[in-house]
Amino acid sequence: MPNPKRRHSKARTGKRRAHDALRAPQTQTCPNCQEPRMPHRVCPKCGHYKGREVVRVNTEV
Repeated sequence: MPNPKRRHSKARTGKRRAHDALRAPQTQTCPNCQEPRMPHRVCPKCGHYKGREVVRVNTEV
């Protein structure tokens, strides 16, 4: 297998890695309890999705 003859510069490596950064997950507010939740997922606080209760959430601490 061929190997590189010279090492890549830091600038070239940085250009390649420019799009590898992690970004914060997108969130929406739950229409039932106004808590942030992931889109297209059941709300972890109240258990509602699309206007109805899908999962029963235990409210005891």
